Amino acid sequence: MKKFRVLILIFSTSLLFLSCQTVAKKTDAIVEKENKKLSKFIGKSSSELKNSLGDPDEDYKNTNGNIEFVYRSKKYNIPCERKFEINSSSIVIGFVSNGCF
Repeated sequence: MKKFRVLILIFSTSLLFLSCQTVAKKTDAIVEKENKKLSKFIGKSSSELKNSLGDPDEDYKNTNGNIEFVYRSKKYNIPCERKFEINSSSIVIGFVSNGCF
């Protein structure tokens, strides 16, 4: 009976670890898809970005002197924030995405 309990415990623990790996793989795939979608704006003009995503919810000058466009949304009550950095020539040079899927 003791061996049976040990086997059940080992099986349950293994199942838990496999489930966590599946969630991690799905999360990585979502992040990769988001990055691929947003990276198409790198090297494009800020007007092309606005044409595609609309006017930003916020824009400001960062410490490097570049403009940052901030887009905010919610999906399933989870906040999503996308920031795009635009240089002095109005070209998108970078982005950061948090909580978006």
